[in-house]
Amino acid sequence: MKKLLFPLSVALALALAVVYQLLLSERVNLYIVCTAVLILSMLPFFAVFEVKKSSEREITLLATLTALAVVSRAAFYLLPQVKPIGAVVIVSAVCLGAERGYLVGAFSAFISNFIFGQGIWTPFQMVALGLVGFAAGLLFKKVPKKRVPLAIAGFLLCGVLYGLIVDLSTILVMYGNNITLSGVLGVYAAGIPFNITFGASTAVFLLLFGEAFIKKIDRLNTKYGIIS
Repeated sequence: MKKLLFPLSVALALALAVVYQLLLSERVNLYIVCTAVLILSMLPFFAVFEVKKSSEREITLLATLTALAVVSRAAFYLLPQVKPIGAVVIVSAVCLGAERGYLVGAFSAFISNFIFGQGIWTPFQMVALGLVGFAAGLLFKKVPKKRVPLAIAGFLLCGVLYGLIVDLSTILVMYGNNITLSGVLGVYAAGIPFNITFGASTAVFLLLFGEAFIKKIDRLNTKYGIIS
């Protein structure tokens, strides 16, 4: 219990800082909000990894999949929103579990933004892509790892869940703590074409390559016993 006291105190302090910034302060400091969102979202997953032992092979596999996700996004630099990164994150989560899927998603968003540009949006992209991985890891514990379910999940997770979270950064930049319903609806409406494109491209990548990719990672895991 004592080990949890410090992270819980940090989480509470950060949550209060976000509430104060959004509800009580005259001017929202977006850097405080973004930092708090980032730490709050990553804290539980770092705590899980701190408690359990991770082998060198597991860390290497996670780093490799993260690097692959980054490269897959960079390779399609000239095609806005047409990126395989969501597909790589989902496949990683399906094979390695929800917690590891979150880490692959969050770190790949952060690292790839050194190419695409860091900003207020980065923590929201990290949280969004991390949650895409987390949700996929939970979902495919019960759903068959087949092409069609993968494609449907890819479209919904990257086209809907990802978009809903990332567009929050635009809302905060535009409205701060003066958020209105019409403003929120306007931002989300403007983002629909981009989110649908990202979701559809993720679905296509999973439909074409998802099942084969999963078999490769599962084969490595079975052969070397990377993930227990």
